[in-house]
Amino acid sequence: MKKRRPFNISNVLVVYNAYQVIFSAWLCMQPFLVENAFQMIFKTCGTFAPRSSYTIALARGAWWYFFSKVIELLDTIFFVLRKKQSQVTFLHVYHHANTMFFSWVYLKFLPGEQGVVIGVLNSAVHVVMYLYYLIAALGPKYQKYLWWKKYLTWIQLTQFCIMLVYLASVILLDCKMPKALTFFFVTNVVIFLYLFTDFYRKAYRKKNVPTSEDIKYVKVD
Repeated sequence: MKKRRPFNISNVLVVYNAYQVIFSAWLCMQPFLVENAFQMIFKTCGTFAPRSSYTIALARGAWWYFFSKVIELLDTIFFVLRKKQSQVTFLHVYHHANTMFFSWVYLKFLPGEQGVVIGVLNSAVHVVMYLYYLIAALGPKYQKYLWWKKYLTWIQLTQFCIMLVYLASVILLDCKMPKALTFFFVTNVVIFLYLFTDFYRKAYRKKNVPTSEDIKYVKVD
């Protein structure tokens, strides 16, 4: 794209962001379709019986979660096509590469029930986040409805704090879940919490509040 003009893909972005809202909401609802799934997670500390309905639902949800991370690589493609190279930051690249690769590793080698809570929280945040991007993609006349952009980062930070509390409880209660997975989640959440806090501190101490493009790269995924 170095010697090309940026593409106008506004309509594509509207469709893409609408899809992400619907798909993220669908992902978020999957555990609720299994009877007493959350009760099982919190009361039995996540010890699902092999080949039970819970385990099958976990595997199915994890596969679709991995699928969503592959699709989200389009975010970077859209940045490049629109010549928004400033948005392809370390956080953006780290986030997308890390979550896609680890989602595959999780499926292949290290599945664990704690992924249910992490996945639901992340998908719920994505519903709100992509809804914001959908409104932004509709054009300038809808900018007045984006007054809550600052709170989007707060929602993301709150998500990380909830994740840390949950993961700490998994460790303290000595739940029979893969400990390597738990500690990986903790490490990654702490890194994201630092990076998002640093972004929030730098962005909102400026006189000009960042636009929708400024904050898009700080997704959780």
